[in-house]
Amino acid sequence: MDNNLLKMTASGLFCPMANVFIDPWRPVEKALITHAHSDHSRWGMHAYLAHHHSREVMKLRLGEDISLQTVNYKEKISINGVSISFHPAGHIPGSSQIRLEYKGRVAVVSGDYKLEADGLSEPFEPVKCHEFVSECTFGLPIYRWESQRKVFDQINSWWQDNAAYKRNSVLFAYSLGKAQRILNHLDPSIGNIFAHGAIWNTNQALLANQVQVLDVPKVSQEIPKSSYQGAMIIAPPSAMGTPWLKKFAPFRTGVCSGWMNVRGARRRRAVDRGFVLSDHADWDGLITAVKATSAEKVYLTHGNTAVFAKYLEEEEHINAVEIETLFQGENNHLEDN
Repeated sequence: MDNNLLKMTASGLFCPMANVFIDPWRPVEKALITHAHSDHSRWGMHAYLAHHHSREVMKLRLGEDISLQTVNYKEKISINGVSISFHPAGHIPGSSQIRLEYKGRVAVVSGDYKLEADGLSEPFEPVKCHEFVSECTFGLPIYRWESQRKVFDQINSWWQDNAAYKRNSVLFAYSLGKAQRILNHLDPSIGNIFAHGAIWNTNQALLANQVQVLDVPKVSQEIPKSSYQGAMIIAPPSAMGTPWLKKFAPFRTGVCSGWMNVRGARRRRAVDRGFVLSDHADWDGLITAVKATSAEKVYLTHGNTAVFAKYLEEEEHINAVEIETLFQGENNHLEDN
């Protein structure tokens, strides 16, 4: 990266003037964290700076003893003359676009983001800048999302059909962000709702940060089998195909992922139903977000970078550059992050 504010290093994105890294993947002295997913928030940094709503989840995942400072959205701090502020990314609770300004030059590192307000995260807000670092997890024209209202109508209808036949519904979703988004949009009149332990622990951390999450019981041995009849169980992708599922028989399985937009994805995951629900921007969302920044140069980090860069160059006449990172976005293998 050849601009004054950001450069690419072996440890990740680096701002030399402030001597800080953004979402580094190797241990560094100072790390600015866009959000608490494990590909962006890693263990081993000497000091972390993140949004307030990331505090308890980061401590849950990285340890209570980490050195963590948190800020509110749009709160400005200055490090070596660089003005730094966090702005809503709409990806998950606490997710942020990090704005860096030095001598009138502005760069924004967006982390992961989506444009549709989900009722859980602070909605995405575009930030004007000279350089914009963007993901493009779903940077192909085939990825265009339906409104979440339609998707949650589909999920609740599927659950209701299963409950009518006295079957449980097990829905797989990332334990941070997507699971809570789903919980907040389920229809509790259909039946009981339970969460896998990993999701329940995450819920408690978010609730401690005053994030509004539906607080449901944790799956445990103390819960009688009769309570699961016709229930909805939210579980992380890591629980797919494990003996843990046997306690819910008879059951049907579903998965929420942007990858369900691709024909055959549900079959490859060996689940009964796929719901196209992503916490990342689709093709149109990516274009809208990039154009809203008025950036003169865009750096594309992970996903379908080549296709999206070509589109920005040829159709929008925006200087787009691909850079290699270790960020995963919404993992195509559905590993929980």
